[in-house]
Parts: sequence; C-alpha cells; structure tokens
Amino acid sequence: MQSTITGQGYPSLSAKYSGVNSLPTAGQARETVSLDFFGGYRLWRGAEFHADLLTWQGFGLDGTLGIENFPDGEAYKIGIRYPHSAIARFFIRQTIGFGGEKEAVPSDQLTLAGEQPVTRLAFTAGRFSAKDIFDNNTYANDPRKQFMSWALVANAVWDYPADALGYTTGVSVELERPKWALRYGFLQLANQRNGFTAEDRFLIWPGESSAGDGRFFHDWGMVAEGERRLSIGGHPGVVRPLAYLNQGEFGSYKATLSVPGADISQTFAHRHSFGFGLNAEQEITKNIGVFSRVGWNDGHNEAWLYTDIDHTGSLGVSVKGDAWRRSRDTAGLAGVISGITKVNQQYLMAGGTGILDGDGNLNYGREFALETYYEHTFPQQINWTLDYQFVANPAFNRDRGPVSVLGTRIHWEF
Repeated sequence: MQSTITGQGYPSLSAKYSGVNSLPTAGQARETVSLDFFGGYRLWRGAEFHADLLTWQGFGLDGTLGIENFPDGEAYKIGIRYPHSAIARFFIRQTIGFGGEKEAVPSDQLTLAGEQPVTRLAFTAGRFSAKDIFDNNTYANDPRKQFMSWALVANAVWDYPADALGYTTGVSVELERPKWALRYGFLQLANQRNGFTAEDRFLIWPGESSAGDGRFFHDWGMVAEGERRLSIGGHPGVVRPLAYLNQGEFGSYKATLSVPGADISQTFAHRHSFGFGLNAEQEITKNIGVFSRVGWNDGHNEAWLYTDIDHTGSLGVSVKGDAWRRSRDTAGLAGVISGITKVNQQYLMAGGTGILDGDGNLNYGREFALETYYEHTFPQQINWTLDYQFVANPAFNRDRGPVSVLGTRIHWEF
C-alpha cells in the first residue's frame, strides 16, 4: 500500500502572448493525491499474479500543460476534482529458470519474495506500466520518492504506450543473465492522443465512455532494451540502451502546415514513429550516485502519449544523508535540456498544439529545467520532500518565462 500527496505552485511569469496550452501568467498552485492497494499471489511454480487498485484526485499545473519536462510525475494527464478509482495493474508473470546459481529476490509492490535462478526468462502479460519493466534507474525513476519531473522519471523522447493514467495492456519478455539482460515489449495504443484504452471503460470508476483501442495488430508500440552491468573501482554501474517503434493513425507536422488552423487531426494516416535512448547510472561512493539519460526520436509525426520532446539529455547526482547523520535522507540535483525538430517548430509557429505545448506562436529555444529536492524520512515509512524546479523557455518558447516551481510531497507506504 502507498499514498502520495503533492503540492506545487509558481509565481507570476512574463509572457509576450499565451495560447490554449500555455501556463497562466498570473501564477497558480495545484495538488494531487494518490492511493494504491497492491496485491500479489503465487499461482504455481514460477508464476505470480499481481493487481493494483489506484485511487487518485487532483490536477497538475494548468491541467498538466505548458511545460514539456512537466514538474509533477504524479499529475496525470486527466485531472479530476473528486476521487476516481481504477484497476491500474493486473498481470501474470511467469519466470522460467535455467538452473545454476540462485539469488534472493526481495518483496516489493509488484514482486513476491523468493529465490530465483540468476539466469532466467520472465514473461509478463496483462495490464501494467511500460515503466514497470523498461528504462529503470536507481537514482531517477520514481516520482513518489525521487525526482518529480517527467524527464527524470523516464526518457522524455520515448512516447511509451499508456493511457492517460500511465497504463496499458501488453506482453513482455525478459532474459536475465549475471552481467546483462535483454527485454522486449509489445503494448497497446489508445485510439486517441493522450486517451484511454478500451479496458478503461470497465476498470475506471466512474467509467470513461471515450475509451478505446486501435486495432490490436494495427495500433501498437514495441520497445527493446538491453542492460549491461559493470563495476568501476568496485562500485556498480549500469548502461541501458533502448529503441522503440510505434504504429498507428498519427497526424503529420509537415502535412498540417497546409491545413487551415493547423488542425493536425485532419492529417491522420497510418504512420510510424521511432526513437532511441540511453540510460546510465554509476555509484561513485556508497552514498553518492550519478545518472544520465539521452534520447532522440524522428520527430516527424505528432507525439501520442507522453511528451512532445524530440531530443533530450539529462545529468544528475543523488546523495544519501550519511555525511550529515541522516542516513535515510536523500538530496538530489539534476538538469535537463530538451528540443524539437524543425518541422515541429514550424507546426507550433502556425498555431498547432501538442500534448503539453501550444502557445499560439513560437520563438524557439530549447527548454532547460533544473530540479533539486531533499527527502526526509520519518519513522513509520513516512517521507517528506521539498522540491524546487527552474524552467527556462517553457514549452520551447523564448517569449515566455522563466518559471520557478516550488513543490512539496508526502509519501507513505508499507
């Protein structure tokens, strides 16, 4: 079980103009609440069933719009005034061992404790988050306990398959070896940008009447990831290259430039989008770790699921509090720089809108974000975080901002 409460706000900002997806210039404060009940059951040898009942409420700043590296990973793309509930996850994982050495696998919210062969295959089928399996990082992965902004939770160029809450149906296979791993996933896309998948009609309360999938073998996302574990001076590190390919009825930025009003929905056609990412982490000392993500996608078609970013790079450091006698506390500092392709810039200049951007015009500049946080751990597994983020050129626009976002977070789990 876990519960997380976040609050964020920013003071007034300067802007030469505003559009439908722009942050309000007057400043704003918003909150979110989430509550998860996790359950797991061992079905037979090597098989586990897991479910997650999620309840959420609240809004991101401006309804989760206006900043590409959005400041709150708990701010879902659908904001609600009153609590809603959903079966966020339900899946079966079958693990097949190949004998030999075994290792202890600790229990967590989506894993049952036990011993498993070091060399093994794991198959997962059902409803889950692609982030449960892919693009993980020890220091920048969980917005409920670590950095809060989206580009420090996942690779911002990976338009990963998900509904507006971050989950979808699919299958994955993982091959684990002592020093490396390979992973592959085939996942369903919603039939609307930033929409809901078909099962959300029944798994969200109140139900979502607009929910729907594209045809299963027509609208999909595939992802492949490698993992190489290494050691430098006795300190562990990991490098994870990732590639993805999405197929669906997407709009084209170039084609939209000829459409009155830059209505990208008038250009929907069967298209592909693809990209690559690299995720790295390295322990420097027992209490200090550094990490980075870089990514690129082709940027010709509209983003469908996550952010509108076409290329990005991040670098950060995470420090445990042993040096100041707070061994359970953590401090973090990271920077992210992100940009978009030329044709995407032209689309925004023409008045187009994306998942998060759309100011009605554009004076292009790469978006730069800096985030720092301090998490203090109280007894009884309660964590309190103070967070500050500075964003220059929000939504790639030099004519708006900069923005300073102040945040706090309370997280509890057992």
